[in-house]
Amino acid sequence: MASLVVDYCTLCNDDGKSTEAVRWCIECEVFLCTDCEKHHKKSRMSKAHNTMSTKDYHNLPKFMQEISSQCRDHKKKYELYCSFHACPCCVTCITDKHKKCQEMKPLSDILKQVKSSASVQLFEKDLKDVKENLEEIIKYLKHRIKKSTIQKTKAAEQIQSMRKSIDDFLNKLEQEIIDDLDSKHSQLKSKMNTLLQQLKIQAKQISQLQSEFSKMTQHATELQTYVGLREIEKTTSEASKHLEDLKSGGLLDEFNLELTISSELQSMKDVKSFGDIYINTSPFNLQLKAVRKDQAQYLVQTIPTIEQIKPSMLRQLYIPQDRMTNNVCACRVLPDGKYLVLKNYSDKSNLQLFSNDGKFMKVVKFKGCSYDSCFVKTNTAAVALDKNQIALVDIEKNKIFKLINISHLGFSVASDGQTLVIGSYSKSTIVNLIDMSQTILVGVVANCVALFKGNIYSTIYRENKVCCYKRTGEPLWTFMHYDIGRPTGITLDKNGFVYVVSMSKSVVVVVSPDGKTCKTILSEAEEIKSPFAIDIDRESGIMLVSGKISVHNDDGDDKLCIINDV
Repeated sequence: MASLVVDYCTLCNDDGKSTEAVRWCIECEVFLCTDCEKHHKKSRMSKAHNTMSTKDYHNLPKFMQEISSQCRDHKKKYELYCSFHACPCCVTCITDKHKKCQEMKPLSDILKQVKSSASVQLFEKDLKDVKENLEEIIKYLKHRIKKSTIQKTKAAEQIQSMRKSIDDFLNKLEQEIIDDLDSKHSQLKSKMNTLLQQLKIQAKQISQLQSEFSKMTQHATELQTYVGLREIEKTTSEASKHLEDLKSGGLLDEFNLELTISSELQSMKDVKSFGDIYINTSPFNLQLKAVRKDQAQYLVQTIPTIEQIKPSMLRQLYIPQDRMTNNVCACRVLPDGKYLVLKNYSDKSNLQLFSNDGKFMKVVKFKGCSYDSCFVKTNTAAVALDKNQIALVDIEKNKIFKLINISHLGFSVASDGQTLVIGSYSKSTIVNLIDMSQTILVGVVANCVALFKGNIYSTIYRENKVCCYKRTGEPLWTFMHYDIGRPTGITLDKNGFVYVVSMSKSVVVVVSPDGKTCKTILSEAEEIKSPFAIDIDRESGIMLVSGKISVHNDDGDDKLCIINDV
């Protein structure tokens, strides 16, 4: 039985004592015994420090335990991040190794919300995809070895069948051809076995990283997580590159053992060989999952250009017709990752809450039609009802707690937590949610409306327009494009790019923040069919698009497409 690891208090050890430690200080990077922990919590300098149990500390992967928050060269705490070299720095590093580096940022900004970022989920997916690629190739190679053995047996049977029709004179030739067959098969099998063992070792390494991943996200510091993710990304990238090199280098091509019987055996004249053994090669055609490369750099946020916006499908939530009938008027991503879906019926409507895996949770029902909904703050959502009313709904308590009367029919709503903007075909209204005062914006027309940094954004369905206004109603820009036909849903990401659902084109278009250019980023090729509503969680970059399943024409269940935005 292996002996247990005993950690001794660093502070007591400095005084020549050996006291068993119970905690690890993440900030000071020292072990603490029970008494020293009490003093550590009382000290002004360290009372706010985060600590973990020694057990949790040893649950961290070994390479993460060796990650320090101090510069090894200068013994000073990391406070900056060099974007050019993609590494943390202390203040002395600037004058030492980073004199010419221009892109220095506070390390605290880089590490902010690292664990909760969408990149963590994508790195976990990369690990999973690389492991699945390795497992598929291992399975493929085992099949090829088995198939080559069958091919060898078949060839040997052909040889032996031919041998029965000839006399002892051919015994020597038969042995030569059998030896040739065994030699080539051994070479082929040896190469594949060697490759198989290499891939098994690599798969085991990935499995180890995968098992350590959850421990890292639970117990590692933000810095450890950041550096750890870079190490994981390096390993997965190397593994993926190795697989690509194997594929491009022809090492995964299909090598078949085949036999050609000599035609000269028929006449028995001038026979010099029993036949030929050769390996027929076919290109490797197993489809592997694409794995992202060099993605750790994207933990440091940069503003992309419109050409760099290339969303990818994360998953689709199919919601049955007993919950989803008729059109989805609105779909919203809540800060906790849940989804709000507004459904409109002929004479009634409801606001439904789903978990992030598509499980139905709650519903708030309304009499008459509803046109749009938005998240306001905490557990509050706003719903645009007919009869010129806006309902404020408590999502947690599952009920309406306030009705706001306005002077026009509200087709769309948007909120920043302090104000509520209600758009319509003729004019719009701003409601101050603190004192409930209202301001009419006569010139702001909107089928769907969105708010971002004090500006109002809208789509005008009949005119195929996307518009931007100041909060006062003053127009800033209007944009039209061939790809924008019958625009409905509208939302913005954290960088101010405007995402518009082009209903008649069945596409999603992104418009630049200045309203001058656009790009189609999603279409039916990405399984976007009959889209209507859209929303983006600006923290995670997750985009939600409502649409139809592409079966039975326009019938069938509704679906929500969860897409990684940028």
